Amino acid sequence: MNVEKRTACFTGHRPQTITYLWDESSQQALELKSRIKKAIVYLIENKNVKHFISGMALGVDMIAAEIVLDLKKKYPNITLECAIPCETQANKWTVKYRDRYFSIIEKSDKETLLQTHYTADCMHKRNRYMVDKSDYVIAVWNGSPSGTGKTVLYAKENNKQIIQIKP
Repeated sequence: MNVEKRTACFTGHRPQTITYLWDESSQQALELKSRIKKAIVYLIENKNVKHFISGMALGVDMIAAEIVLDLKKKYPNITLECAIPCETQANKWTVKYRDRYFSIIEKSDKETLLQTHYTADCMHKRNRYMVDKSDYVIAVWNGSPSGTGKTVLYAKENNKQIIQIKP
């Protein structure tokens, strides 16, 4: 039986919105990471998702990417793609976050650079690219109008399956 391989992407708030993510060792952050991991494992084991796409923003995107990389030990056939909106995405981040960002990219299976220079809509283009390539969207979203909210709306308009995780 030939079962079609599926793709999932991540969208979610940054630490400026989910403030407990500034301390990822906090109980709330650990619980959120656990819920994201459960959603990823569910998709791998039940929906034949083999490819995951992260937009590599601070917060949920990077956390989800690291979870996928860790799960490759148990599920070696899964892959991680980093969808980078522009070359300067991490330029203004702290050294700690930039090092983490480049470490994830280095360990990923694919790096997709959507455009070289920053423009006002490059994050939006990145989000649409991820949704267009995916069957499922894992959304860590509090329901507020935001980039994450726009991504969820676009996914709904395009009949994607959404797994919403409340922060």
